Amino acid sequence: MAGRVLQLVLQYDGSDFAGWQVQTSERTVQGVMEGALTRLCDHPVRVTGAGRTDAGVHARGQSAGVEVPEHWTAEKLRIVLNRRLPADVWIARAFEMQPAFHARYSATGRCYSYTVGLDEAAHSPFRRRWEYAVANEHRALDREALDWCAERTLGSHRFHGFAVRGTAPATDEHRCDVRQCRWRESPNGLVFDIEANRFLHHMVRFLVGTMLDVASGHRPREAFAELLVAPANDAVSPPAPPEGLCLEQVTYPSALYLSPS
Repeated sequence: MAGRVLQLVLQYDGSDFAGWQVQTSERTVQGVMEGALTRLCDHPVRVTGAGRTDAGVHARGQSAGVEVPEHWTAEKLRIVLNRRLPADVWIARAFEMQPAFHARYSATGRCYSYTVGLDEAAHSPFRRRWEYAVANEHRALDREALDWCAERTLGSHRFHGFAVRGTAPATDEHRCDVRQCRWRESPNGLVFDIEANRFLHHMVRFLVGTMLDVASGHRPREAFAELLVAPANDAVSPPAPPEGLCLEQVTYPSALYLSPS
């Protein structure tokens, strides 16, 4: 008998997780979710995520798809499951979806943010889990250079130069349609916002790491532009650390929602 298909919108602090994807010997978000759901439903429950966040990466809007017995309505499951989950995971919202819903393949857009702390207090234990405390010699960042890089990232590109080798099929063009890309001020630094139809492994962290190198004068702007058309990632800067990265939102066609979205 078919069950109820739900979308769960998750928030989590990724600091103490070895990423999203379930592993045999490491604590992961998917593993924690599947364990709690299996105990509630008395049978194994598969949790499918919209994306596989890496170790240390956070989420305010990760989307997960589950199929559960009919008696579990979206809101009932959200309330009960939140009582069972550890303190670093929380289900913010839950929706009943069409049977065709797939958390990953149905997504039409994803949005990430990356937070950079520019003041000395960014090294505080109350902030360093969620932002990248930029080293002292990098404090004088050229904001106009950051905006220049962000503007050129907009649009459709083949992001071979900003992706980990071998994480996509050889036939994949690595093409992503970037719909929003900007830097904005925060009370203690800067935040990078980017939205696209898809992202490649480490893509956002490679973009941020390279942009910061350009803005700090360690690389010319032309090097960033060349990476947007490069066939491989040989010249990319090291990726920015994971703690500054957060998955903010995943979007789907409204027709997939059975309950108001």
